[in-house]
Amino acid sequence: MAKRIKVFDTTLRDGEQSPGCSMNLNEKLEVAKQLEKLGVDVIEAGYAFSSPEDFESVTAIAKLVKNAGVASLSRALNKDIDAAYDAVRHSAAPRVHIFLATSPIHMQYKLKMTEDEVVARAAAAVAHAKKYCSDIEFSAEDASRSDKAFLARVFSEVIKAGATVLNVPDTVGYSTPDEMAALVTYLLENVQDIDKADISVHCHNDLGLAVANTLACVKAGATQVECTINGIGERAGNASLEELVMNLHTRADVYGGAQTGVKTDQIYRASRLVQKITGVKVAPTKAIVGKNAFAHESGIHQHGVLAHRETYEIMTPQSIGIPQNKMVLGKHSGRHGFKDRLTELGYYLNQQEIDEAFVRFKALADKKKVIFDEDLEILVKNATSDYSQQRFTLVNFKIDSYKASAQAHICLDVRDSGEESAICLSNSGPLEAAFSAINEIIKRHGCKFEKDALKHYDVHAASGGEDAVAAAVVKLACGDKKVTGRGESTNTIMASIEAYLNGVNKLWA
Repeated sequence: MAKRIKVFDTTLRDGEQSPGCSMNLNEKLEVAKQLEKLGVDVIEAGYAFSSPEDFESVTAIAKLVKNAGVASLSRALNKDIDAAYDAVRHSAAPRVHIFLATSPIHMQYKLKMTEDEVVARAAAAVAHAKKYCSDIEFSAEDASRSDKAFLARVFSEVIKAGATVLNVPDTVGYSTPDEMAALVTYLLENVQDIDKADISVHCHNDLGLAVANTLACVKAGATQVECTINGIGERAGNASLEELVMNLHTRADVYGGAQTGVKTDQIYRASRLVQKITGVKVAPTKAIVGKNAFAHESGIHQHGVLAHRETYEIMTPQSIGIPQNKMVLGKHSGRHGFKDRLTELGYYLNQQEIDEAFVRFKALADKKKVIFDEDLEILVKNATSDYSQQRFTLVNFKIDSYKASAQAHICLDVRDSGEESAICLSNSGPLEAAFSAINEIIKRHGCKFEKDALKHYDVHAASGGEDAVAAAVVKLACGDKKVTGRGESTNTIMASIEAYLNGVNKLWA
C-alpha cells in the first residue's frame, strides 16, 4: 500500500505570526472550516496560553471542527500544557503540541540549560500532558542545528513518556534537502521505539528550501508534514501546503506513491480565502495558486496546449479547484443559477445567507455588466460576516476634491450610542480627509487612535472588467494590537473607507 502522509496545518498558529497576517476569531473560524473541507489531518489552532484571545480561538475551533484533529502549541511548562489541553479538550481528536529547543546555541543562550536538564524537562512535560491527552506531539526546536546523538536521546525519552509524534523543525530555514533527509534517516535508525511515533517535519523558507526539504524528508521516511496555506509564516514563511500536496499528487512515482488525504479541488479556494482574510496576496508566479500558474502567453505554448494539454501542463486547473468558466452571471440570472454557481465554487450557505447574498448580487448586477467568480466570493464573504462586533458603520460620505486639497463629509452610525455622528474635514487628499474624519468621530466616542495608526494601504481590482470591484486593504496598529481591514465596492473611495472602518472595528473589538 502507498504510504499515507499526514498533513498538519499551522496556518492559524505559525502562519498567523507572519507580520500583517493576524486574524480575528470569526476569520479564524472561517479558515478552520475551509481547512476541514480541505481534508487536513490536524489543525494547529494557536498557542492557548499566550493570551485570552488565543485561548478563546483555540477553544472555539476545537468545538467547531469535527473531521480533523485540533492542536494547541505549548512550552514545556505545566501551566502552558494545562491551558493547551483545556482549550483543545473539546475536539474530537485533541492534540497537545509541546516544544523545547535542543540545539547548542538555543540551550546555552536562550534556555540556559544543560543537556541533562533539557532531557528531563522534555520527558516531564510529555508525561504531564499524557495525563490529559493520548495524542502528544513533541517538537525539538532548532532540531536541524542540534547534535544528532543528543536529538535521538531526547526523542527516545519523550517516546518513553508517551509522545506519539516527534517533530523535526528546521526552525531557521538553514538546512538543505540532503541534510534534512540524512537527519530523518539517522533518527529512524537511532531513536528507541521509533515505530511507536510519527516523524514530522516543520521547515521554514529562509533559503527558499522549505518545500524541497520537507519532500526530501518524506522520501527518507517522515510520515507527517507541517505547512501553511500559501506558505505564510514567520520571516520568509513555512512550507506551502499546496506545493507539498501537489508535488506528492503529481509525482507519486518519485515519492513511492506517498499520498495525503487532502481534497486537492479545495486548494484554490483555501488559498483565495487566506489571501482575502490576511490581505497578503501571492505572487503571480507562485507555484500552484499564482495567477500565472496556468497561463500560457507564448504562441508556441498556446499551440501546444491546444493540441494536447499535457505538452505544457503537468496538472489541470480543475485539479486544484479553479473553475473553468469565470463569466456566468448577470442581472438577468435567477436565484437557482446563483445558488448553483456558489455550490460549484465550494460555498455551502444556509438559506438566510443565500437570501442576503442574492440581494447583494442583484444590487451589484445593476452596476456591473458581468459578475465574475471573484465578485461572488466578495458577496459570500459579506453575507456570512458577523456584524455584531461592528461599533461604527458607514451611513454616507461625500468627497469634494480640489487641485491641492480635498474635503470629506463622513457620517457614521455608532451602535452603542444609538445615534449617528458626522464630521467634515479637509486634508491634502480625499482618503486622508476621509480617514482623518473617521478618526475624529471615533475619538468623540471614547476610542483613542493615533494619527500614525495606518501602517499600510493598498487597493486593487478584485475582479475583471472595466467596472471591476475594487478591493482595499489597510493595516492598522494601536499599541501592541495589529489588524487588517478590508473593504470592497465598485467605488474605490468607498472600498477604502469600508476597509478603514473594518480595521477600526477590529481594534475596538
